[in-house]
Amino acid sequence: MARYTDPVCRLCRREGMKLYLKGSRCYSKKCSFERRPTPPGQHGVRRRKVGDYGLQLREKQKVRRVYGVLEKQFRNYFIEATRHSGVTGEALLRQLELRLDNVVFRLGFAPSRAAARQIVAHGHFEVNGTATNIPSYSLKVGDRIAVRISHHERELFKTVKETLRQHQAPEWLSLDAGNMAGSVIALPRRDQMPLDFNEQLVVEYYSR
Repeated sequence: MARYTDPVCRLCRREGMKLYLKGSRCYSKKCSFERRPTPPGQHGVRRRKVGDYGLQLREKQKVRRVYGVLEKQFRNYFIEATRHSGVTGEALLRQLELRLDNVVFRLGFAPSRAAARQIVAHGHFEVNGTATNIPSYSLKVGDRIAVRISHHERELFKTVKETLRQHQAPEWLSLDAGNMAGSVIALPRRDQMPLDFNEQLVVEYYSR
């Protein structure tokens, strides 16, 4: 399973904004972006003029990195989005939001998408009663996601059960904190997805 293994804090510095890739650390004083907001590299302090292509590329990279998707898979998501009726950019974000690892993160079972990807890959979850360890699994309205009953007493989920009591899931998800489960009750609307993305720039990048 391919994944990015280099330091993730440099990705925030490269995009010039916090991508919140390390969970609670990103909200603390330990955040690398707070200490060094300049781009990584020997000449990171220099600011160059960015053209239309550069803006499109940076936006594409930002969306891709937030969801932890590599280039080939991200392009496949875009191709699939073009086949949907409606706005292509919104369809792209909706596909990314409906990934199993993202939904696990949104429900509050993990502090970051990277952590959610890991616990899904380790086989801790089931979808509609069937054990699933594929982080990119695409969920549909009506699907139920739950921590496998045999894993409830593991130390990881004892801690998660406490934090779930205060967690507020998005409106398109339903959280059953007591049973450590959740459901997709609707497709996410654009205003329920990250608003700091300009997905039209991503569409323009792939439509060149």
